[in-house]
Order: sequence, then structure tokens, then C-alpha cells
Amino acid sequence: MTAHSDDKRHKILAQLADGQFHSGEDLGALLGISRAAISKHIKGLESLGLEIFSVTGKGYRLSNRLKLLDINLISALREGSQSPLRVLSVIDSTNSYLKLNTDLHQNGAACLAEAQTAGRGRQGRKWQSPFGASLYLSMYWSFIGGYQAIGGLSLVIGVAVVEALGKLGIEGLQLKWPNDIYLEDKKLGGILVEVEGQINDQSHCIIGIGLNVQLPESVHEEIDQPYTDLTHSLDHAIDRNHLAALVLDLLQQHLHRYEAEGISSFLPRWQELNLFKDKPVRMICGTNEFEGICLGVNQDGALLVKLATGTRAFYGGEVSVRSLSR
Repeated sequence: MTAHSDDKRHKILAQLADGQFHSGEDLGALLGISRAAISKHIKGLESLGLEIFSVTGKGYRLSNRLKLLDINLISALREGSQSPLRVLSVIDSTNSYLKLNTDLHQNGAACLAEAQTAGRGRQGRKWQSPFGASLYLSMYWSFIGGYQAIGGLSLVIGVAVVEALGKLGIEGLQLKWPNDIYLEDKKLGGILVEVEGQINDQSHCIIGIGLNVQLPESVHEEIDQPYTDLTHSLDHAIDRNHLAALVLDLLQQHLHRYEAEGISSFLPRWQELNLFKDKPVRMICGTNEFEGICLGVNQDGALLVKLATGTRAFYGGEVSVRSLSR
């Protein structure tokens, strides 16, 4: 999709966001294009996961009202330092955007998007990213000391996200090692940290966070595990602008603290939130599998599992953990 068509579609959405009917003729007059062009853009919006009703004589209407991300509102809601922030419409992924835009490579700089066409999860998995349905956020942070300086970073980010959600009154949150956020035993969101740098040098981290807010029915068949979203769990709408401001602030606060104190001060809180605390788990390491009891994490952020042969520490990368009770 070109930047020009993206701009047109965003303007159409700005009109449809009120949840009312808007005729193709009126939309075309507003944008200076034909009704046929409006119809084409509507199909493009539907391909991004939006449900749009089309009724002869009435026009087009979104299935639900949509509050778009607003950079001015997010900035006004924030309590922390105002690091550079960009709010985008449709991009491939926020991590890729932040990685390529080096002018944003300063601690705390971040970008948000309404939709991702190539959102990624851990181990290259696709992250479903329909328009306006979730929070897609990436923040840049660099650490002195190379890879040794960022042990357990994803655990710290998980704690930050939980604390941000807690300010919205959301309870019952848990963390699945190393980078998933759970609510009511279902996946609510994920974290993807991508690092560039050399040992004993500076580590450049792109911290990606995805949180399900109100997923449409159309993505249900695309997700291969139990999941939930904030609207379903809370039974009321969540303002993504408020959510974004909280996540950005708490993330910055926790990263500053992590720089100063390391991971040790975060471990007690993470252990409280551990989804598999004292539960039987299966560790998948390529073609090898191990079964044992989850004991928590060590000072390096590795998952400790009590096996029949003794306790073993499992590190991130290509390692996955599953519950044995499922």
C-alpha cells in the first residue's frame, strides 16, 4: 500500500470512526475522489481486519465506533519525560520501523501503529495485527556493556507492562517466561526484544510490545492458542491512548531502574507473576524435550526447572516452555 492510499484510507476512517453511516458520495466529495475509488479503499480497510457494513442508500458504517490513536492526547496523558514519539497508520512492523529510523535511536523514543502488515512474535511467528484492535508499540533503548548488560531484559519489560495494566484496574495478570503476558490463563500480549551490538560494546535494543485490546472475529481462526483481549476480559472498552501513555511511562521508569539496579530488584515481582510457578512444565529445545517442575528464574533471567536429573537453567533463544497440564 502506498503512502498516498494510506493517507486516503486514514481520512475515510476518521469519518467512519463515529460508528454512523456515511455515503460513498459524501466521502468521495470530502476526499476529492470517485465513489468507485471509495469502494476500493473500503475493501482495503476490510483487508486490515476492520468490519465495515455497506447498505444501499445509507453508505458505509464501522461495526463498532473506533477511537484512533492521537499523539497529542497520548503526550498530554503521559506523566514521564516526553521522549520522541511517532504515531503511524499502517506499517510492516513497529520494530522494523524503529530499527530503520535511526533519528529515533535515543533512549525512550518510541513509535505506535494502528495496524501491522508483518507483525512478528518470538521465533519468527506471525503476530496478528488488525487495524485499531490492539496496541502495537516499540521503544528504543541502548545499554553499555554489550549482551552481558541485558540479561533478563524481557522479564523486566513484562513486569512494566503488568504494572501499567494494573493502573487500569486489571487484575489476575501473569507472565509466561520469557516474554508473554497472560490474563485468565489466556495470552493477552507478547514482547519481542531485538538486539544489535557487540560483546563488551553498546547493545541497541528495539523493544516491541503487542497487547490485544479488542480483536475482531475475523482473526479467531488465525490464532492457534487460547487468547483473550482487554475488552472481553473487562466487559468494557479500553482507551488505547490512555493505555499507550501508561505503557510508555512505566516502560521508561522500569528501564531506568534496570540500568541502575540490574535485574535482581525485579525478580521477586516476576516470581509472583510466574504463570508456571511450582507447576509441571515441558521444555522444548529444538528436537529435545525435558519435563520437570518450574522453580522460577535465576539472576540471569534463565528459567530454572527441576528435572529428574537435577535442576537445570534454560535460557531464551529457541527454547519454549509448555504446561504439562494442557
